[in-house]
Amino acid sequence: MGYKAVIILLTAVLMLTVPAEPAAAASLWTDTGPAASMYADRKAHAVGDIITIIISESSSASRTGKAENTKSGKTDLQAGTGIFRWLADASAGYSDSFKTQGTIANSNNVSAKLTVQVVEVKPNGNMVVSGTQSIKQNGEEQRITITGVVRPDDVRADNTVLSTYVADAQIRIDGQGPLARKQRQGVLSQILNILL
Repeated sequence: MGYKAVIILLTAVLMLTVPAEPAAAASLWTDTGPAASMYADRKAHAVGDIITIIISESSSASRTGKAENTKSGKTDLQAGTGIFRWLADASAGYSDSFKTQGTIANSNNVSAKLTVQVVEVKPNGNMVVSGTQSIKQNGEEQRITITGVVRPDDVRADNTVLSTYVADAQIRIDGQGPLARKQRQGVLSQILNILL
């Protein structure tokens, strides 16, 4: 038996006696959730995920009121007779007129983009979102806060949702600084408004 044959025989015996271990490899892709497929869109679906709300709100309201009231009356007394001769002819009259008219018009437009975070996922899959954006410039601060509930079906492929699709939406815009203070009435004006 040659040298090469002995090596081949020993290799064959070792392969038969040593149990083979299966090869293990970790996957680069997750097997669960919306991101399970490498072709799926990356949309918010869990607590801690972020989603961009496109705020485009417009509202207007108007009301007109009018009231008018007129009252008048007249009384005539004739001269007295008999022992009441000293009473002369007399007449009295009165009139009262009341008229008022008012118009109220209100219009609001808000446009912004705000990225919020998913703070809760309800049993039906709807996501409760909340977020605040604060911008400060030259002593003026503007803060936009939004909270609400987003349906996963309303989230677009680019992970955005229109504010008109946010249920129970609460959009709040607050301003602080010299300019915001100038827009408020002074104390004297407020007192006069209460008194008058």
